[in-house]
Amino acid sequence: MAGWRDVFGHDAPYDDQVDGIETAVDTARDGGFTVVEGACGTGKTMLALTAGVSLVRDPDTRFERVLVLTSVKQQLRQFEADLDTINANLPDDWQPVSGLTLVGKADLCPYNREGAGGITDENVYERCDSLRDRTRTLTGDGGSTTAAALASDARRQQVGLQSDAAYLETADEPAPYPPGMPEYENTEFCPFYAQYLDDLPEDGDPREAVPIDLSAAGHLDAEDLVARSVEHGTCPHSVMGAALGGVEVVVGNYYHAFDPRTTSTMTGGLLDDSTFVVCDEAHMLEPRVRDLVSDGVGDRTLRDAVAELTRVVQAARAAGEVTGPADPAIVRGELADADLGADDFARTREFLRDLREELDRRVTAHLDRERDGWRGDLRNLPDDEIPLRDPETPEPDALTEWAIEAGYADEWVRAEAVGAKAAQVLDAAEDEERERACLAAGRALAAWGRCDHERYFREITLDRTWDTTEPDGTWRRAYNARLDLQNCLPGDAIGERLAEFGGGVLMSATLAPLDVFESVTGLDDLPDDRPVAERRYGLSFPAERRASFAVDAPKFTYDNRGAPGESNPTRRAHVDAVREVARSPGNVLVGMPSYREAEWMAGELDDALGKPVLLDEASDDGATERLKESFFAGDAKVLVTSLRGTLTEGVDYRGDRLGAAVICGVPLINTASPRTRALRTAYDDAFGDGFETALTVPAVRKARQALGRVIRGPEEVGVRVLVDARYARDGWDSVREYLPPEERAEYRTVSPDMLGLGLDRFWERHGETREKP
Repeated sequence: MAGWRDVFGHDAPYDDQVDGIETAVDTARDGGFTVVEGACGTGKTMLALTAGVSLVRDPDTRFERVLVLTSVKQQLRQFEADLDTINANLPDDWQPVSGLTLVGKADLCPYNREGAGGITDENVYERCDSLRDRTRTLTGDGGSTTAAALASDARRQQVGLQSDAAYLETADEPAPYPPGMPEYENTEFCPFYAQYLDDLPEDGDPREAVPIDLSAAGHLDAEDLVARSVEHGTCPHSVMGAALGGVEVVVGNYYHAFDPRTTSTMTGGLLDDSTFVVCDEAHMLEPRVRDLVSDGVGDRTLRDAVAELTRVVQAARAAGEVTGPADPAIVRGELADADLGADDFARTREFLRDLREELDRRVTAHLDRERDGWRGDLRNLPDDEIPLRDPETPEPDALTEWAIEAGYADEWVRAEAVGAKAAQVLDAAEDEERERACLAAGRALAAWGRCDHERYFREITLDRTWDTTEPDGTWRRAYNARLDLQNCLPGDAIGERLAEFGGGVLMSATLAPLDVFESVTGLDDLPDDRPVAERRYGLSFPAERRASFAVDAPKFTYDNRGAPGESNPTRRAHVDAVREVARSPGNVLVGMPSYREAEWMAGELDDALGKPVLLDEASDDGATERLKESFFAGDAKVLVTSLRGTLTEGVDYRGDRLGAAVICGVPLINTASPRTRALRTAYDDAFGDGFETALTVPAVRKARQALGRVIRGPEEVGVRVLVDARYARDGWDSVREYLPPEERAEYRTVSPDMLGLGLDRFWERHGETREKP
């Protein structure tokens, strides 16, 4: 029988890798999970892949595949690279390990990738669903043609074009179709999907529609999948779904395992005990899953749902002639055998209308109370929250109580069935097929009605926007309001989902304290016969090549520092410490508790350093990527960012990309926010100390993640600095205890006036000098 060393992709594993792999294999054989905190250099990715693949290749285990989940794109690429390394070093008589990376339609659709066929990033999901529906309608029972004929017809349309632009080309492969969307009998269809339908056996294995020999292909990333599919003329996204059951390693995101909609439509077949799961960047598991298992519905969605229900009601009650976009005859036909009639749709429409009126009343009252003169200053309104109950007192929320008093107690849950049926009716009765607001609204309102009031917190959130179609002087011009239902304790959902897998590894560089991690992710609640093993591996690189300081500066709390722009001892001490670190050789990363504080710090540094200062602001992925490239290019710079941004974890600062990192304060989330207070209350009830489990531990992990960017290899030299008395000494609010023991020992406590001396001595030992002030 082959062992894990046959799978391991390098000549020799580290000692920690040997221990980790063997622990993970043995624990998974017993149906358990291994929790690994491993510093950079541990080789966690290879550790997890080796353990998982060896179990899959062992005929005596139940495991058939490895499912990798990560929240960071760079880590996804690392799994792909390590899988390629494994395949390059397998024994000669072994088949390659088959793998597949899951990505969204926007990355796979040939038309969207090339800006063709009227498909863009903004409409790709809606257009794709519509084109698929039309293709199925044309070729299904009662259809006027076949899938094979549609694909063939599109090929003939392409052949008739006489130019280099005749082919749609993507991923360096020409498709057998024209760049424009083809039509059949004046109906647009997708030729790629038609070809997929033609390849799909009626009652056989969907893998037969995959035009790739999965057993010999090795790992397929998005570009490989698109190229192979387009060459054959078939739909890459559909091929991805069909191939899922035929590969040994699937690499995806958390939502591929925890988002209810994704698991119901694509990845549900992976969620069983034949899957070995790897949760990478597992310190993010709890907050990411909280987002996925929370719910809500926006005011505009409610408005559109009302309009959709109105069309159904009008068509159902029409005398016979067409009075709107929905054909009355088709609507009545759809409702003939249904349990719901026009009166049911009218009742739900009335509920949604009254709900919007109540929402309007509450938002207006809140703004009148909190924002004097807001109607004349709409453009300067901030994002806001309106709690619907006392965040610290679990009890029914105000909207639920309003619904009871208004006679709508049962309408929350009924809205789901009505919305689903309305969407089905409109799809059949209207020419245009698209995502229906009544479906989304019904689903969210049903969750509102079903979920308890202890673990779920309900509030109205106000997100800034600008909509000139709304009347001037109304809040709807400045805000989109949303009814938000937050799952305060996602540990139940995480634990229940993990229990469906046969075993696995949960890993990160920052999981300590491990007992807290296991409590909040539901691992503690697994059955007794499913073991949880713990392993911690520290930095293996030479300790003399790094310096670590905890500066005993005033605590960077709001009470001490005040608002940005104020001048006081706390702010001056932190600016002075950051300037000392920023004079270090090479690039310097400065982590602040928020983007607002980052902007302030960048302004304080701008005129005081001999190197450029870059500011990371809350922005889209493209802007962040450009900023990162600018930071890495050319001469040394200082980059100031929020510890809640994307540049302090999952980004590769290997080599000379970073010489020092300095953190100001403990990056706690806004403790005054109603949502945060509700979160803390729920954790108090579940774990005894909500401030520790819900706020402090995640904040310290954020700081540790940023510091972990500095030393990424055995030859690197760098400095790590924590500025705040809570890191430097014990006290009632100290966070030193949340640093692992070996890290706590490394961080040398210094006073602010001694930091410069410590930095000078370190850099001089390594033949470097700091810039003069």
